[in-house]
Amino acid sequence: MWSRVSSKARRTAGVALAGLLASACHGAPPAKPEPPPKSTAAPAAAATAVPPVAAEPPPRAVADFDHAVGLMRAGNQADAEAQLRALALSYPAFAGPDINLGILYRKAGRLNESEEALKAATSRNGASAAAWNELGVTLRLRGAFAEAAAAYEHAIAADANFAPAHRNLGVVLDLYLADPERALSELERYQELSGEEKPVSVWIAELRQRTGKKKPASPPPSTPSGE
Repeated sequence: MWSRVSSKARRTAGVALAGLLASACHGAPPAKPEPPPKSTAAPAAAATAVPPVAAEPPPRAVADFDHAVGLMRAGNQADAEAQLRALALSYPAFAGPDINLGILYRKAGRLNESEEALKAATSRNGASAAAWNELGVTLRLRGAFAEAAAAYEHAIAADANFAPAHRNLGVVLDLYLADPERALSELERYQELSGEEKPVSVWIAELRQRTGKKKPASPPPSTPSGE
């Protein structure tokens, strides 16, 4: 916030896995500004209460935030970090600066700092699906798979239609937590939301084969009723 069986099938699924992992693992683009949280109470999983905020970020804050995002996209990481840190201090009600700091640190391999920044973002706004999803990506890279899954579940609880969290949760459930049935459900939901075909469709097919679950039957075409 401003606030990714036969040997042939497994080889094919490996291509799907590589594609999904690339999207789930690599640094995300800078997060865009979002409306601030309406509630002043953080959920039970958050460490602190979210402080009261105005309905919209001040115009100067938005301009400074956009400038910091531009610095990130231009590869000027040092200046982007400095500006985002200043924004986080000046506007403690907003999660966006910490989300982008977490992404910036993760891309630089500074996973401890990435986790710290993203946990701060979820404390500032526990209803930010983007903050929880980015925290999950960092936790997964740290090898904290159960914690990563929990973060993705928080993201989905915040926004059930946030497609990346469903994808990332499916990846963790299948590869690291030995829960292919739930993984299948999450990847099917991701496909439903995103409309993506390959590579996720190949992985879904392989999971259906492993779990013995068939593709849901399409509803029969409706026929007009006669008088």
